[in-house]
Amino acid sequence: MTPSSASRDPLTLRYLSRADVEAAGVSIDAVIEAVETGFREKGNGRVEMPPKPGVHPGEGDNFIHAMPASIPGLDAVGVKWISGYPGNQARGLPYITGLLILNDPATGIPIAVMDATWITGVRTAAASAVSARYLARPDSSVLAILACGVQGSFHVDALRAVLPGLVTIRAFDPDPDRVSAFAAGVRSRHGIEVAVVADPEAAVRGADVIVTSGPILHTPHASIKAGWMAPGAFASAVDFDSYWDPAALGELDLFTTDDVAQLEHFRGIGYFRNIPPIAADLGQLVIGARQGRTSREQRTMACNLGLALDDIAVAPLVLRAAEEKGLGTLLPL
Repeated sequence: MTPSSASRDPLTLRYLSRADVEAAGVSIDAVIEAVETGFREKGNGRVEMPPKPGVHPGEGDNFIHAMPASIPGLDAVGVKWISGYPGNQARGLPYITGLLILNDPATGIPIAVMDATWITGVRTAAASAVSARYLARPDSSVLAILACGVQGSFHVDALRAVLPGLVTIRAFDPDPDRVSAFAAGVRSRHGIEVAVVADPEAAVRGADVIVTSGPILHTPHASIKAGWMAPGAFASAVDFDSYWDPAALGELDLFTTDDVAQLEHFRGIGYFRNIPPIAADLGQLVIGARQGRTSREQRTMACNLGLALDDIAVAPLVLRAAEEKGLGTLLPL
């Protein structure tokens, strides 16, 4: 049974708002550990998780995805319903919104419904951090963040948790207010000044770790060009290949993803037209079935698409912490 299940009314679920989820106070270290455990279970073939289906209402790059997963080793099962609407930012609304349902794996009865915004942000960054353990140089010191919204901020926290030598941070974002808020947040949380740069090239050249975290696009804008990524650098392409020119991707020595079947699914609907061969998925890296970085000079990339297992590994931590603090609203089924 899931944490604290013995004390639950089986016909009552707990609703957690975004404020409740954040107030639960789950640490970034705990999230990274849970996500890595989820990928260890996946690598050992103990996760049930179909490629996420999606619908695309309206025009442009809008999406809404359904993301179910069962992780018996973590006693966790549930589904996330998550949307991404790039045009929301111009309306003063979040790009990413959604809800997550956790079920009791023993009975199938829903036990919690929670806002998925914080979980989506933090688990995505945690997957990048897990990838960095296998693909980045341990002595990496310069971090470049391209697109400084929610994901940019979470990635600073998660990557510094596994690469504490990241003490120089460069930031690029076309929105001056967003990059200013990002820099202020990093300063407040980490005591580090952020160098705000004028263009992607100034961020990428000489960086040890590169994170691209803008909107996911069918047609990449391909701002990062060949010759910019330094030998030995690691990149996490959170926004699929949106930022990367095909010639720049062609310079990679090692290209990985979190799930090959899911990447192929998205390739089949028009994404990922010019990516390199896939060397490994993250579960294979975690269990040692495939090698990660093998030399200081390799250029490596994790193109993690975001998996339901990330969310379903983290959500029980949030629920347990919320129960311990008495957060949320109890609702009858």
